Amino acid sequence: MSTKLYDAERKVMDVLWSKGDVTAKHLAEILRNQVGWSKTTTYTMVKRCIDKGVIERVEPRFICRPLVTREQVREYETSAFIDRMYDGAADQLVASILGSKILSPEEIARLKQMIGSLE
Repeated sequence: MSTKLYDAERKVMDVLWSKGDVTAKHLAEILRNQVGWSKTTTYTMVKRCIDKGVIERVEPRFICRPLVTREQVREYETSAFIDRMYDGAADQLVASILGSKILSPEEIARLKQMIGSLE
């Protein structure tokens, strides 16, 4: 994945990640209930996601299928955030987070374990 998802596109993806493949019509019903979108708004967001290559349209019945996982999106957006805010220096992000919070001994142990597994 190499494209940013905006909040509205992520709402569409969240439904697909939790429900699996669904028809556009059912997706519109879900999003109408969750966030109050009209069918037109949902279809516009689906089209944007198709254009970005994160959803495919399967016929018949206009089934929407995610082409990227939640984890792929997280990895991309985390990397983009680190590049934008910390000039690509992940250690600076970690230092910023750790500087603003007191960690429990359990959290420190988990962090040490994670760092150890990277070496």
